Amino acid sequence: MKVVNALGRRKSAVARVYVVAGKGNITINGRSLEDYFCDDSLRYIVNQPFEVTGTAGQFDVKVNVDGGGIKGQAEAIRLGISRALSEIDREAYRPALKSNGFLTRDAREVERKKPGQPGARRRFQFSKR
Repeated sequence: MKVVNALGRRKSAVARVYVVAGKGNITINGRSLEDYFCDDSLRYIVNQPFEVTGTAGQFDVKVNVDGGGIKGQAEAIRLGISRALSEIDREAYRPALKSNGFLTRDAREVERKKPGQPGARRRFQFSKR
């Protein structure tokens, strides 16, 4: 099987994912999954596409991820893995991934700060006198 690559984005995080048949090793920026994500919930997010499709331990994943925080990076990796699995076997994996919402790019971004205000929506305190 050839290497399948896909792109995943979330907030300002961008993950380039390369999936190939293997033993289930996940490498993120040259480090193992356990080293990169210390929190179990983030590891769970990354492994969700494999659990849903029943392919845990069948593919090796190499990821280059940049930008954002750790939660955004984990969700970007999940989207990239889901897109790669969908490309590998569209008929088998796509319905399960789509029904769980893993193929949808979460378009929510941070709203920019406006001039003359302390934040995006926040106004300075109003003083009547």
